[in-house]
Amino acid sequence: MATEKVAVVTAGGSGMGAQCARKLAADGFKVAILSSSGKGEALAAQLGGLGVTGSNQSNEDLARLVDQTLARWGRIDVLVNSAGHGPRGPVLDISDEDWHRGMDTYLMNVIRPTRLVTPAMQKQKSGAIVNISTAWAFEPSSMFPTSAVFRAGLASFTKLFADTYAAENIRMNNVLPGWIDSLPATEERRDSVPMRRYGTSQEIAATVAFLVSDGAGYITGQNLRVDGGLMRSV
Repeated sequence: MATEKVAVVTAGGSGMGAQCARKLAADGFKVAILSSSGKGEALAAQLGGLGVTGSNQSNEDLARLVDQTLARWGRIDVLVNSAGHGPRGPVLDISDEDWHRGMDTYLMNVIRPTRLVTPAMQKQKSGAIVNISTAWAFEPSSMFPTSAVFRAGLASFTKLFADTYAAENIRMNNVLPGWIDSLPATEERRDSVPMRRYGTSQEIAATVAFLVSDGAGYITGQNLRVDGGLMRSV
């Protein structure tokens, strides 16, 4: 009998996180979803999974999610880290408190659950972690200052994690979405994209599903832009 594969999705009640949960469930994963709104519990019920209402900024809430997932299925094969929205404003007007909030939203949201799931993945000698980052991680925009700063830090963390755990067959990669349909659409933003359209949450979810698949088994420590050509490497 084939082993059931299990995916944990944080901030998975709506938007890209919810689409990732739907896609992974469609691909045969058992899904455990954390969200602060309660929508994650409702979505998990639809998908035959496990839902926990709590914050990815709370070690206690994340521990409940991981403990309940392991109690129910005995393993965790995939972790998908999504995020909410952090503070914005002119770069020197952002307070110390808001910079710390940005770090909690865009960097610690990955580090906290990764600490909790990695021991289970080590026991299995396999695991894949994908973090939803931003297309502006390396070419920052003043529209998203805390996101850009801390997701640049996330890229460094991801490389360090990949270096440390690759030999144990545990992988980590980042997906860098550009303008996605879960955001309000404007003509100016659409026209800035070479493909002349917003991406879809389903396209992000399909990219995540690929990165956690066996077909991506030799990919780790990478930052994959999914932005319609908005940002291009030289």
